[in-house]
Amino acid sequence: MNTITTPFRSYCSLKKALISGDVTCVSIVQNYLDRIQERIDINAFVEVYHDEVLANAKKVDEKISSGKYGKLAGMVIGIKDNLCYQNHKVSAASKILNDFESLYTATSLQRLIDEDALIIGRLNCDEFAMGSGNENTMYGPVKNPLNVFKVAGGSSGGSAAAVTAGLCLTALGSDTGGSIRQPAAFCGIVGLKPTYSRVSRHGLIAYASSFDQIGPLANNVKDASLILEVISGKDEFDSTVSSKKVDQYSALDINVKPKKIAYIKECLESNGLDAEIKQLIISKIDDLKLKGNIVEPVSFPYLDLLVPTYYVISTAEASSNLARYDGVHYGYRSENITDLESSYINSRSEGFGEEVKRRIMLGTFVLSAGYHDAFFTKAQKIRRLIKQKTDELFLNYDFVISPTTPHTAFDIGEKYKDPTVMYLEDIFTVQANLSGNPAISLPLANHSNGMPIGLHIMANHFKEAELLSFSSIISK
Repeated sequence: MNTITTPFRSYCSLKKALISGDVTCVSIVQNYLDRIQERIDINAFVEVYHDEVLANAKKVDEKISSGKYGKLAGMVIGIKDNLCYQNHKVSAASKILNDFESLYTATSLQRLIDEDALIIGRLNCDEFAMGSGNENTMYGPVKNPLNVFKVAGGSSGGSAAAVTAGLCLTALGSDTGGSIRQPAAFCGIVGLKPTYSRVSRHGLIAYASSFDQIGPLANNVKDASLILEVISGKDEFDSTVSSKKVDQYSALDINVKPKKIAYIKECLESNGLDAEIKQLIISKIDDLKLKGNIVEPVSFPYLDLLVPTYYVISTAEASSNLARYDGVHYGYRSENITDLESSYINSRSEGFGEEVKRRIMLGTFVLSAGYHDAFFTKAQKIRRLIKQKTDELFLNYDFVISPTTPHTAFDIGEKYKDPTVMYLEDIFTVQANLSGNPAISLPLANHSNGMPIGLHIMANHFKEAELLSFSSIISK
């Protein structure tokens, strides 16, 4: 058996080494555990299941020896700290859920375990998935493994950082307004948000229920495809999940037929877009044209309304979803209590972080009498217009491309003090959440500052197979 000196960067190579007997699951896991200790500085993990994952690795080794093993045997996966795992702690990076243990396992996570994936630990994130820098967390900010003075992105920053640093092969994250794709872009990996309802949300701690979607972060499109294939499909515990047939995404049927691709011209004309990123996107457009694709500019008149619409609706939903954390049923309870009212007020004031409280208050305001129609109802109407306009694009085009982010990873602390600036981080990603479309961020190139740049691709509803196939072609 060979000694593992560098982490595997694809499940294909890992599985080949496992089946040939060059390595074992135990040796692979031990290598990741060692690397987690070496890169403790990036603060990606909040808990590592050391003994448990080694014991599970031994069981999977026995399954491989017997020739009866799942399609993810030996894949080491980290999970965002808002996914429930039975008899394991889950906190959503919030003091309000400190030391809380889940009574059940999220459907997406259970499906990975059923296919012999090895869950190595839970990963840092923005509190209740609210943030774009992974700085809103009781565990401290996640540092970008490529430059520890930079953010890893958010809210799934721990997931992106862990994959990039080789602390696990893949990771699960959640995406409400770009929380998988933006950190994937900042860390130079693949991040996929499936169609809304493609993956069960059962066991995902809710932020905004009409936006939230679980998805993979991986080093390559093939691994992301394999995870999506496993976690997708109907679920008796989630009435909103689609019953549409799940395609064999991992087959990646490579269709080299030229595609019709749109890019939103307002995105490239945005004043906030880094000039170097703009030039790289234009170069990619030229390259796609040279390969026979039709690439055309289109106008999307609601670009300036995307972020405001998203934050009105998502904060309203957050206000409702987070009402259950009252200091009575479970989680953190203030010691400074004199009556029932002080129990609610003090537990929530002390248990929630500043950004979460800000969004709860904003959401409560837009839902309040006298303002409901002016804000929430109007935002819902605009969301419908955004979806209709997005659907119209896919009547004529296969894909819509843009930058994933307007700039590369920013310095830790740089934008944390100004929430309105931070909210604009979602400007290129949030359309897919408002309209429910699948979207992916692919590593495009490195900026002259050394940090990665992401290419964002959006497809029509439930066209993940086509999106992944196209992504695998242009990633080569």
